[in-house]
Amino acid sequence: MQTQNLCIYFLKNNFLKKIYSLVFLSFLAISVNADSFNYNLYNNHGIVGTINMPSARFYEESVFGVTLYDGTPDQKVTLTSSPFNWMEASFFYTSLQNRRYCVFDNDPVCRQDYKDKGFNIKLRLKEEGLFPAIALGFNDLAGTGLYSSEYIVGSYGIKNLDIHFGLGYGLLSSSKSIKNPLGYLSESFNNRPTQMEDKGGQFQPSRYFSGERASPFYAISYSFKKNILIKLEMDTTSNEGKINYEKPDSDYSYGLDYIINDNFSIGISHERGIYTSLKFIYKNNPKASVKNYKYKKATYDKDSDKYSKFIKNLEKNGIGVNKISENASSMGIELTQFIHPNIGLVEEIISSAAIDAGINKNIKKDLKIADLTAFSEIDTEFIKNSNLVYERKKTKSINSSTGIKFKPFIASREEFFKGALLLENDTEFIIRDNLFFNLNLKYTLADNFDDLIYPPKDTFPAQVRSDIKDYLKNMNKEGILIGRAQFDYHLTPKRNHHLMITAGILEDMFTGYGFEYLYFKGNTNYAVGFELFDVKKRDYEWGFGTLDYENLTGSINFYYRNYGYIPFDMKVSYGEYLAGDIGSSIEFSRSFKNGTKFGVFASFTDVSSEQFGEGSFDKGIFFNIPIYGNFINYTWKPLTKDPGAKLNRRNSLHDLLVKFRPIN
Repeated sequence: MQTQNLCIYFLKNNFLKKIYSLVFLSFLAISVNADSFNYNLYNNHGIVGTINMPSARFYEESVFGVTLYDGTPDQKVTLTSSPFNWMEASFFYTSLQNRRYCVFDNDPVCRQDYKDKGFNIKLRLKEEGLFPAIALGFNDLAGTGLYSSEYIVGSYGIKNLDIHFGLGYGLLSSSKSIKNPLGYLSESFNNRPTQMEDKGGQFQPSRYFSGERASPFYAISYSFKKNILIKLEMDTTSNEGKINYEKPDSDYSYGLDYIINDNFSIGISHERGIYTSLKFIYKNNPKASVKNYKYKKATYDKDSDKYSKFIKNLEKNGIGVNKISENASSMGIELTQFIHPNIGLVEEIISSAAIDAGINKNIKKDLKIADLTAFSEIDTEFIKNSNLVYERKKTKSINSSTGIKFKPFIASREEFFKGALLLENDTEFIIRDNLFFNLNLKYTLADNFDDLIYPPKDTFPAQVRSDIKDYLKNMNKEGILIGRAQFDYHLTPKRNHHLMITAGILEDMFTGYGFEYLYFKGNTNYAVGFELFDVKKRDYEWGFGTLDYENLTGSINFYYRNYGYIPFDMKVSYGEYLAGDIGSSIEFSRSFKNGTKFGVFASFTDVSSEQFGEGSFDKGIFFNIPIYGNFINYTWKPLTKDPGAKLNRRNSLHDLLVKFRPIN
């Protein structure tokens, strides 16, 4: 009976009948638009869509973007990533100009605009074909709820025209709405909680797709002269939510986006008949820029023997040869390389190098990273029955690189955005094959950290991260700063058993010493290990001085790499954190061959949500974009808190050894 009533309701609604007629007619046309990197842009909220409304369009996996939006009353920065071609994830930081930060007149912090942050996610349910593409989305799904909304949306392209239609909930449900169709299935969908649990920061499924009303919306986008997009939408953004938008003069918003090039665009929109907004978008598809590796043949003297030719061919392609042994039927080579992303490509290069050198024996490989055996085909039987024909002389060397890095600091109570432009030098001294000294030096070119004066609201008894402002505001006062200065000693004492011992300045805020052990078998997709570090808090001068705080931190770690339809990396750990709290962390990430990486993490410790304060538990996202010398390399948390904090280590054994594993 419920299903029958639901069908009768839809048939009686004239507006929906018009929409369904439009959809039906569009099925008769041939779609040529569909998902497009060039013509589908982020909307004001960093979601692929039109102006304020979302669409069912997605970018290819590995695409990322930044959206800067200046509207009324909100100004917003959104970072968006596509770890899969069916998932879009973003986080935002916004300033609301019509709302004060807090209510206390005698508190200087309150004399500024309100700040908020949160996460969005969109999932593809169906790709476009004979029928439209369909997607499901959640805005501000674990934040304070200012932008809390959900939607289901369909998209269909007809030549230069892209049509979108959907149903919005929460903030996307305006006064001109319909009764929530899901309420016919269950009464619980008619009630939308008005308050967030535990001050926000937690998932609250009872809010999703709930509320007495929901709003149908539609939008169109038309591409004109290749670099201009004209957009019109029925904008269902509600003025009755927590943001206090002005009462609209119109149900529609319209705008124009100018595509400057493949990466940059700028947009101007008139929203709901009451104000004009500006939007700037940067987007990039690093996966598309990856080129297939082409083997390079070395030049050598005519009288060079086959071993010399073989070695030079490999070195020309970024592979170092440590040893060569051979018996009557096989050749064994011990290699070191950091450049190529998987064993398959390394084997292709070895095969080509051997053919060019005139070697036709079966080749067994040992691949090493920092003297750790990452992949091995050479067994004890081969070693017994082979002769050493080449061994590289042990030499010391220095690798150094200098570049400009950007260090953002958002969500401070002093100002909407803080950041620094740094000149950074990273130098690696290779003392022995398995002994390294790594030095990171920073020099501030420009920053606006001077007025970071307001202390954190909630601190744990052990203040290990919440005093970050004390470090930042000293960055331009101390000349050259030491970011890291550590010794690393690597060892594989037994097959598949790896060890790394580390000592020195380990990161911006901690110095100390410790070790990590990892069991890693090359032909499996899992690894297990543990780490233990005795650390001491660095002082705020970025030198060799320390504060009084010291702790022994460690964890048991499990790593898993999944292949197939949903490739991902997972890390689960349990142990004691920097602040002395005990608990577990889980991390999911997606990596690509070019070095691009997106991930999310969360930590749950014995610190209660009341002690933790706003946010309830530690969580965040991280990404590495290998452009401009890793200019974009960032970990973002909604709040900087002390519980759940870990060492920011330069390398882990798993990070090093997994380099040879294929990524799909």
